Amino acid sequence: MTFEMGLVFLVLLITIILFALEVFPVDKIAFFIIVSLTLLGLVKPEEAISGFSNSATIAVLALMILAIAMEENGVITWLTSGLGKIKALPLFVIAPIFMIVTASISAFISTTAVVIVFIKIINQLCDRFNISKSKLLLPISFAGILGGSCTLMGTSTNLIVNSVAQNLGAPALSFFEFTTIGLIFLAVAIVYLTLTLRWLPWSGKRELGNDYSVADYITNVRIKSGSQLVNKRLEETFLFNNPEISILKLIRDNRIHNSPGKYITLKENDELLLMCNILSLSKLNDAQNLELNQPNYWMGADLHSSEEEKVPKLEERVFVELLMLPGAALLGKTLGNLRGYMQQDIVPVAIKKRKTLTNIKERLVRSSSDKLVLKAGDRLLVDVSRQNIKSLYALENIVLLQEFDSLKTHSRFGRILSVAVLGLVVVLAATGVLSIMVSALTGVAILLLTNNLNLDNVYKKVNWQIFFLLAGMIPLGIAMHNTGADMWISEKLLGLLVGQSKTIIIGSLFLITMVMSGVVSNNATAIIMTPIAMALASGLNLDFKPFILAVMFAANFSFFTPVGYQTNTLIYGIGNYKFKHFFIIGGILSLILWILATFLLVRLV
Repeated sequence: MTFEMGLVFLVLLITIILFALEVFPVDKIAFFIIVSLTLLGLVKPEEAISGFSNSATIAVLALMILAIAMEENGVITWLTSGLGKIKALPLFVIAPIFMIVTASISAFISTTAVVIVFIKIINQLCDRFNISKSKLLLPISFAGILGGSCTLMGTSTNLIVNSVAQNLGAPALSFFEFTTIGLIFLAVAIVYLTLTLRWLPWSGKRELGNDYSVADYITNVRIKSGSQLVNKRLEETFLFNNPEISILKLIRDNRIHNSPGKYITLKENDELLLMCNILSLSKLNDAQNLELNQPNYWMGADLHSSEEEKVPKLEERVFVELLMLPGAALLGKTLGNLRGYMQQDIVPVAIKKRKTLTNIKERLVRSSSDKLVLKAGDRLLVDVSRQNIKSLYALENIVLLQEFDSLKTHSRFGRILSVAVLGLVVVLAATGVLSIMVSALTGVAILLLTNNLNLDNVYKKVNWQIFFLLAGMIPLGIAMHNTGADMWISEKLLGLLVGQSKTIIIGSLFLITMVMSGVVSNNATAIIMTPIAMALASGLNLDFKPFILAVMFAANFSFFTPVGYQTNTLIYGIGNYKFKHFFIIGGILSLILWILATFLLVRLV
């Protein structure tokens, strides 16, 4: 091993640790990789930034933009619109239908975008018809991953593997070249997941107030005669700038003032609706001339139901749950930061932390002073007037887990044109008339020219983390090739596998890649393992194709942890799953697909 190889392996080791422990966001890690490889002289400056101009990276960006257009124009919702009609069917029939539809759409549209829409649909079915979302979310996430693995444009991993392999001298894969194998994997998985539904948790109709224990932390305070708060401005009282207390409303003369400002002067008999923790509640209870009551405050309801209430219907307040996606504008902020960052009418109430490998227990954060910050996969509960919900859609990379249909209108022409453009992109790429990158860019250009795509929305909704991750990881693959690290690893593998059967060789490569993808992102795994697979095939004088496909499928099949694939991360907390559901159910599925893949791919050698 040379000194340069050692440096590459050190960078690789640190990268894997950072990915596994989620010390930094993946895009920040990608920048660290670019800088470290350049400063260490492992790649040339132009090679360090080559990932930003790589055809696979640009193709992924164009496909993400197309997925945004499909969602913005209501295509995904339209394609799934009939699923609500199957609510009366047994669960073991509903689940396969959902999985087939998810997989079919994911083969041509971003899996993450499709699963996000299904999360909304399943939430509605859960609320209206008491259908368990925990029985459906994990199967549709797995089905989306498998569906995306069936075509070259179905997932960014496939594009990256194909691009890296081409750069190393392998022939390009065609659009549907491995679809038959992918469909076999999908069929087996659908049967298996349907049989394992009974072991998934049950979650019936859910109230956000119960889920976030809102009733235990919201209290009504009436200012009595003689209180020191009378005739004082809010900013002058102990209630203001207190990290443990949030002022949600002020009720005066049967009128409600939402999120009252600091210059409002308090008067006798004013009522304040407060969000506070147990300790602050005790202090309020001990305060002189303050009267505490339990408020009549619940989901989608106003504070009072008396005839004297003068608040119009348009001012109805609701709780809305927001799901944080990678790249969301609110990531990195604490609850205290959020209360100063968001509009006055939008009041952050609580954060539901997603589970991680380093923090298995889900945490509920209500205190402004809590230093835990929002991360991708977390949920934020906000209090907002119904008429102002539309402003939430403007937040970057955030999903409203409730659907407010009256606020969303889609042009029929835009929907039809979007479907036609998607079909055109698929046909051009599948027939080889244009590459996937050029066909996807052409589709984006058509949507822009016809005003069916808004670039402002694109800038907000594109998952830039994936873009920068790919751009940062590609130089790492180049560094491995430049220093001969990929050949060194393949030689060590050859020493272990020489004289072994083709089944052992393909099976070992598939297993190593699949295990790595459960800890590191699937894209990063693909970039690291593809050069090694190519070198291994070359050393054995075997065809590249089965080795490339082994990496491609294995990098996607990270079912045994909730962090290997983005959709698994998103459903982890929403579906009330435990790590064991992924490790056992997903782990057995991974083993089944490993054995099946080994059998199928060996036949191609």
